Amino acid sequence: MITAISQNPWLMVLVIFVINIIYVSFLTLRTISTLKGYRYTAAIFSILETFVYVIGLGLVLENLDQFQNVVAYALGFGAGILVGLKIEEKLALGYLVVNVITSEIDKDLPKNLRDLGYGVTHGYQYGRDGERMTLQILTPRKYERKLIATIKELDERAFIITHEPKNINGGFWTKGVRRKRLRNYEPENVEEVLEEISEAQEPGSEKNAEKEKI
Repeated sequence: MITAISQNPWLMVLVIFVINIIYVSFLTLRTISTLKGYRYTAAIFSILETFVYVIGLGLVLENLDQFQNVVAYALGFGAGILVGLKIEEKLALGYLVVNVITSEIDKDLPKNLRDLGYGVTHGYQYGRDGERMTLQILTPRKYERKLIATIKELDERAFIITHEPKNINGGFWTKGVRRKRLRNYEPENVEEVLEEISEAQEPGSEKNAEKEKI
């Protein structure tokens, strides 16, 4: 099979391109996992990376004597990084903390976000132009863009900063995140969703009565 691949220049180009994508994808995932502290996940990716390197990349490196193979190698390397980052984005391991500063202190932004399923801690501080509400919001990484879009829908002038905590100690904050609720709404419909939640929480409402029976 190796001989057949070596004798067909276009098949060799394809093999070099695909193998390099696989190899660099594992390399990218291993590097990201290491930086984020997922040591066992990083170890698994390093095993897969080495396996591809020993089995496949040796064949690739022995056939870089032609220009098209070099181009395939370079394109495969770049594509592998993009594929690895896309896979990591889809996996979206861990949590993010989103810091929000808003001057709309009369709006019940913390309650709205809690109703939607996020873990929120809020307080009040003072800036140059007076009192501001500050919020620390915990969200699974896969819902980062959804949360930011939701905040913009509720307060388009809010100041938003996100960061990824390396360690989270204590379970109250993470237990406050309601993943099912996070999945079941879209930012553009957030006002309607909040209205439905508010109606369901009203004493004596049909939805609230059904919830109590359950």
